[in-house]
Amino acid sequence: MTQDRKISLIGFMQAQNCSTYPGSWRHVATDPSYLTPEYYQNIARVLEQGMFDMAFFDDRLAMPDIYSGDHAQTVAAGVRAIKLDPLVVLSAMAAVTTRLGLGATYSTTYYEPYHVARTFATFDLMSKGRAAWNVVTSLNDSEAANFGHAEHLEHDLRYDRADEFLETTLGHWDTWQEGALINDKETGEFAHPDKVKRLDHRGDFFNSRGPFTVPRSVQGQPVLIQAGQSGRGRAFAARWGELLFVVYPNLAMAKKQYAEMKGAIAEAGRDPAKVRIATACHVVVGETDEIARKKFEYIDSLAQPIDGLALICEVLNTDFATRDMDEPFSDEDMAAISGWQTFRDRVVTLSGKKNPSVRDFVEFSKRARLNEFNVFIGSPKTVADEMEKWFTEGGCDGFVLSPTHMPGSYEDFVRMVVPELQRRGLVRTEYETTTLRGHLGLEAPKSGDWKRLSGPESKAAADKGVKAVAAA
Repeated sequence: MTQDRKISLIGFMQAQNCSTYPGSWRHVATDPSYLTPEYYQNIARVLEQGMFDMAFFDDRLAMPDIYSGDHAQTVAAGVRAIKLDPLVVLSAMAAVTTRLGLGATYSTTYYEPYHVARTFATFDLMSKGRAAWNVVTSLNDSEAANFGHAEHLEHDLRYDRADEFLETTLGHWDTWQEGALINDKETGEFAHPDKVKRLDHRGDFFNSRGPFTVPRSVQGQPVLIQAGQSGRGRAFAARWGELLFVVYPNLAMAKKQYAEMKGAIAEAGRDPAKVRIATACHVVVGETDEIARKKFEYIDSLAQPIDGLALICEVLNTDFATRDMDEPFSDEDMAAISGWQTFRDRVVTLSGKKNPSVRDFVEFSKRARLNEFNVFIGSPKTVADEMEKWFTEGGCDGFVLSPTHMPGSYEDFVRMVVPELQRRGLVRTEYETTTLRGHLGLEAPKSGDWKRLSGPESKAAADKGVKAVAAA
């Protein structure tokens, strides 16, 4: 079969000793040179060979040390204990690629709009229009402590700050209009002063004057990535996100929530067709289904109990160390969880318990296990069949592939699965554009477009959209 609509493929990476699967560093075939540029450059070449839209780096601003209030077990077990700055790593990857999109996570909770605006606009120019910014609000008190704060901001307040952060950042990106640069040496005219504005933003959280110092890139501005799935998070994503990352545990839930999110985007006054939604997954592929299953069993055996406990406490901003494994959380305990509320709510849904226990959080979240996300296991045909089903039946627009070991997990996928998807017309056989927006089918924003997303009317529409979808 052939079709115009293509699957978006994103490589889900970490600038650290392991992938999102903490046991990946223990894999016998994992390259241990994760502190070198060559490690990341090798992966970048593999992803570009596989026609991936983008390599994307998740990030946290603290080591996982909520469990037991100490970092010792995290360090000893290598549970995401190392965290390099992802944008610096992406710069090394940009140097050896020409088409691969390059996305990094930066927090709206602990950075400043002007800094993020200049950093990503510069990277967008240096990568020739391949940059993306994953907008996050951070998760826990450990991150707060690293930036001189006593505790993390309350959930909805973080998103209020993030809304204004985006208004300010996009405002700066918009101040250099198209055609501002002249560079006429004969007349001495460098740029049109009337095409370079000053933002002069004054708000509840930020005051940022300008003028901004980085002109527009070939793709207009970096792509905005968002992954909010709580009620407030979905409103934020519906308002701002151009590429949304989600976690759908099965196809039935994927189809339901995908349709709901598209509906929320439409209610927010945006075109749902211009927003891509990609679900996180692992892929374990082998020459046969049996070989793939044996690979999976080995990989799954690499997980250790501390992996899940450390990462659950990290994302929930709650220490489980002093709790009995089978004691249910009280209503007050559940309400006090200030971290990733979607994660909390998913455990409630999957367990069927309003007040789950620590054991329930471990067993039903599958955190730090391969089936934390949806896992496709089998031969190239088996994996491609499943991915095609999710894509064509309305479960997603693409996949965020997290490796089980590096670089072999990506190498196996590119060598075995990508050709099968290409044969079916589901993945490009060559890059047709040079920018990330081009790969994703997104238009380059023009001067003034950002104003449609700013201001109270836009926020109110996004909030209304999420509420309308929830009521339906």
